[in-house]
Amino acid sequence: MTTFSFARLHHVQLAIPAGGEAECRAFWGGVLGMEELEKPPVLAARGGCWFRGGGLEVHLGVESEFAPARKAHPGILVDNLTALADSLTSAGVRVTWDAEFPGHERFYAADPFGNRLEFLEPRS
Repeated sequence: MTTFSFARLHHVQLAIPAGGEAECRAFWGGVLGMEELEKPPVLAARGGCWFRGGGLEVHLGVESEFAPARKAHPGILVDNLTALADSLTSAGVRVTWDAEFPGHERFYAADPFGNRLEFLEPRS
C-alpha cells in the first residue's frame, strides 16, 4: 500500500451569483487587500474570479441557483485580528465576535453575498 500525506490546502471555493464579480473585487481585493489572479481562459469563460493573499487562495465561482453558505465556511488564520475587524467594520461589514474556540480569538463576517467567513488568531 502506498502512503501519502497532505501538503496543504490549495484553495477554498465559495459560490457567488452570476454577475457578482465586481462585488467580489471590491470585497476580496479592496477591503481584504488580496491580489486578483488571472483565471485560465477556459475557466474564465465560466465567470467568477480568484484571489490570493498571505498563502490563502480563494476561488469565487458562479452558481446558477446561488444560495449563500451560512453555516459551511472557511476558517482563515490572521495576524492582527483586531485590525482586520476594524477594516471590515469601516467598510460596513458586520463583525460578530465569538470567544468559544479554545486558544483563539475569532469572529465571523460575511462576504457581499452572505457567505459565512470565520477569521481566527491564536491567543498569545
